[in-house]
Amino acid sequence: MTGLSVVSLPALAEIVPPEIDSKAYVLMDYNTGAILAQKNADQALPPASLTKMMTSYIIEQRLASGDLKEDDQVLMSKNAWCRGSSTESCMYVPVNQSASVIDMLRGIIIQSGNDASKAMAEHIAGSETSFATLMNEQAAKIGMTNTNFENATGMPAEGHVASAMDLAKLAQAIIKNSDKYYKIYSEKEFTYNGITQGNRNALLITDPTVDGLKTGHTDAAGYCLVASSNRNDMRLISVIMGAESMQARADQSRELLNWGYGHFETVVKAPANQFVAKLPVLYGEGEAVDVATADTLQVLTTKTQKNKITTVVNIPDNVEAPIKAGQKIGEMTAMIDGKAVATVPVIATQDVEQAGFFSRMWQHVVHWAKNLF
Repeated sequence: MTGLSVVSLPALAEIVPPEIDSKAYVLMDYNTGAILAQKNADQALPPASLTKMMTSYIIEQRLASGDLKEDDQVLMSKNAWCRGSSTESCMYVPVNQSASVIDMLRGIIIQSGNDASKAMAEHIAGSETSFATLMNEQAAKIGMTNTNFENATGMPAEGHVASAMDLAKLAQAIIKNSDKYYKIYSEKEFTYNGITQGNRNALLITDPTVDGLKTGHTDAAGYCLVASSNRNDMRLISVIMGAESMQARADQSRELLNWGYGHFETVVKAPANQFVAKLPVLYGEGEAVDVATADTLQVLTTKTQKNKITTVVNIPDNVEAPIKAGQKIGEMTAMIDGKAVATVPVIATQDVEQAGFFSRMWQHVVHWAKNLF
């Protein structure tokens, strides 16, 4: 976890966002959640198969908690079974046969299988309708305020909508909370039942810094893509909704990411556990305690401002024992033009026990005497 970091609004206002011909888009800095560029970001739109990001996220969280196991077998019911129509993507698990949870997860993420999505929904919640309730509960926890799920696949349904902003938040949650399974989003193909299907995220082929997440398309939604790129320790998330073609969504995502990396930079001012000071300890068995940064102090800023960042450390002149390792002692703050833009705690790095009664009394006398002068 890193220190809270923001972009100062005056600097952001000076940068003109790209003109992108889609219904909506968002460019988010992953570490801070700062929105670097947006268009119709909160408009509720049909999300198509971007819906499956929530389906996969719930599966990943169930795997992490132990409620699901990777080798658990999941039945492909007649209701979930995909007959191979041209209107939907399929994993092609045969009807009334089973596949493992981990294969189903790959079928959802890589192949965008509607059959795998519905089978997992039934396995977890009993029905796709009940699973949609879980999806909406999870969306509320993430802070997705302009989203409503009616199914696990993203097939058109009345009231089934999501905003670009909400989908960026969901991508952020997946990257943060599903780290064990996030690498699946970068896998370029998956073979099941003798059928190999490629990942439809073209950026995985053309940009080695892109490692996820999901494509989507229906006539109502247009062509959609949520992508994430990690360059020079800075991760950006882009969301494109309602592009006119597969090529357009890839080109627009690429343009948005390149624009972000061209104008913004993450500057690390202090790594986690950086020594800050040796602080005198009153009434302790030790005379001093080392204090250090608890987290990485980093600032998301425009490239024109990166050399203006300064740091200020706010700690007391001394502390009283007892002290526990990890105890907050003060703060280190990054400043730009006199404004605080990022802060991390400064903590004690070791325990310091309280001295015995007579030792404390003697230290108290010495301390009192020093204060007289």
